[in-house]
Amino acid sequence: MSKVIALVAALLVVVSPVSAGAVAQTEPEFPADVRVLRFEPAGRGRLVVALGDLPRARHVAVVVPGSDVDVRRFGRLLAVARAVHTAAGRDDVAVVAWLGYDTPEGLGIDAATGGLARAGAEELSSFVRGLPAAHVSLLCHSYGSVVCASADLGGVGDVVFTGSPGVRASSVAELRTGARVWAARSSGDWTGWVPKVRVGDLGHGTDPAAPEFGARVFPAGDGSHDEYYRAGGVALGEIVRIVTGEGR
Repeated sequence: MSKVIALVAALLVVVSPVSAGAVAQTEPEFPADVRVLRFEPAGRGRLVVALGDLPRARHVAVVVPGSDVDVRRFGRLLAVARAVHTAAGRDDVAVVAWLGYDTPEGLGIDAATGGLARAGAEELSSFVRGLPAAHVSLLCHSYGSVVCASADLGGVGDVVFTGSPGVRASSVAELRTGARVWAARSSGDWTGWVPKVRVGDLGHGTDPAAPEFGARVFPAGDGSHDEYYRAGGVALGEIVRIVTGEGR
């Protein structure tokens, strides 16, 4: 009962979602090295782009975002993908910035429940199945980790959870993947204070960085929730090693 009370108390202090609304959108303009794989303007939009030579890449990383990312705010997701691609510095690595679902707005009820994650998981599973043959890594941040954990990820080599609020599974064995599973939480990440419990569809349960979950935990330094992909950071270095197949 105390865990339930803690979860409800935590949800009472978060910000209610503020919808960005359905607005007319045009395809953003990108630098020449960005290849647009998908653009749909309806609603908050869908946008998927790639850096690097995706058809010929030996290693493909797919960045799955958490809350507050849509077509109008896609730049923050592209910046993460570019950080990974630049840090890898290899011609055989391609990185995909994947906005294939409606992300939660703010930290309200959508972020605390699984509806958007389940819808996103179906889209992500379909996208991954269509990728060229390669070593595929999913880089799943924040609510994006809920999406990845809910997906059918056959054929994926590595799954990386960073800043996760929980993944709706009690162990790696419950995930629908044979991939190596990694997790990290920086000491300055506020999600460390989120109660890792689940009541019905409220809350996301087990922390993938907890020892009992069974993931390979890697160091992430002392950055904030949005600094796992900071250039030169401890976490980014570890993530790049995983993407290139060199993770321990």
